[in-house]
Amino acid sequence: MNTDQDQSVDRATALIDLKRYEEAAAVLAHRIAEAPQDISAWLEMARCHLGAGEHQRALEATDEVLRLDPKQPGAFIYRSTALRGLHRMEDAEAALREAIRLAPHYHRPYALLAEVLAFRAGRLRQQPARDAADALSRQHQASVLLEEASQLAQEGIRLGPDDVDAFMSAWKVAGVDGNHTVTDQLEKEILRIDPQHPFALAQQTRKAANTPGTRAADAADMVADALTADPASPDMQRELDSATYRLLRGTRWLALLCLLFTAVGLDLAFAPEDRAPDPLPLSLGQRLWDVLLLVPVWVFGALLRYRRRRRGVRLNVRSLLRRDGWARLAVGHAAAVMVCVLVITLVPWTERDVPRVMFWVTLVASLLTMYFDRPYTRAALASLRRRT
Repeated sequence: MNTDQDQSVDRATALIDLKRYEEAAAVLAHRIAEAPQDISAWLEMARCHLGAGEHQRALEATDEVLRLDPKQPGAFIYRSTALRGLHRMEDAEAALREAIRLAPHYHRPYALLAEVLAFRAGRLRQQPARDAADALSRQHQASVLLEEASQLAQEGIRLGPDDVDAFMSAWKVAGVDGNHTVTDQLEKEILRIDPQHPFALAQQTRKAANTPGTRAADAADMVADALTADPASPDMQRELDSATYRLLRGTRWLALLCLLFTAVGLDLAFAPEDRAPDPLPLSLGQRLWDVLLLVPVWVFGALLRYRRRRRGVRLNVRSLLRRDGWARLAVGHAAAVMVCVLVITLVPWTERDVPRVMFWVTLVASLLTMYFDRPYTRAALASLRRRT
């Protein structure tokens, strides 16, 4: 092949890497028209069609490669991917086994074959069994497939210790097998190779953010940092929305804290039996002093929770308040509690009955609301876990 011919295939390769598949296909079609025996052009054409999701056309391109060179392992690898896209898993498996036979020291077909076998095992487990014997047989077949898939995945990692895709294939096998310890280790290995790998970073961040005891503010910051690796990730955006919602829910605890202090100050609740309550109404100076102490607790507490966050979290707070009714409810609820605090504090009550009723109604209603909107956060997290 001359230099111009080399450059045409190289140009098509660069276009495919940029996901400009139509332009790449046009360049390759021109090259193939000039030199229909060019195997590299046909291989890139197959890769181009795979990137564009045109699996049948990719399969036809690999047919041409194998017609020209029946022992081309790359053609069998691309062929297996096309067959997987066409849901012909057994044929994909056969193509990969042939690729391994032709290139026993290349790690990629081992990893891809592990994925195919894991997929078959997962499908066996999901299919309804006719009877107990059939269920036992399917379980045994799935276990055999997963065992072989695990061995193939480990061989792929051994042959390609710096290839993230080999670790991802092993992750898929462990995921089908339900081995979360192994998937966690593989995610850490992937991040060792590529610290900004979107999938592994998202998985590790999600686990850290949802670890019991992790503050909502810290979780929101962690997710916002991880989102920079893949800004278009819908799962991570949903995770950020969930963490932001937890952050907004926390403003209600500050408001309830102010409510409790108000109740204690007016002897509306929790008053010692051996002490006579202070006479009402309280002086204007005392009421203003109480407001001066309590309101900044909520205002600055909520403001600091917002201002100290990453810029992505602050932007998402505003975005979530526009998009989500539950988020607006949480903030509105906190504000309503603070309005009740102001009313109880500033009004010169002569009797404790009315402010006491206001206090208990607000407290009970707040706790009930906070309890019943918890499924909103749990459902969002469950949806994320199902997607992964």
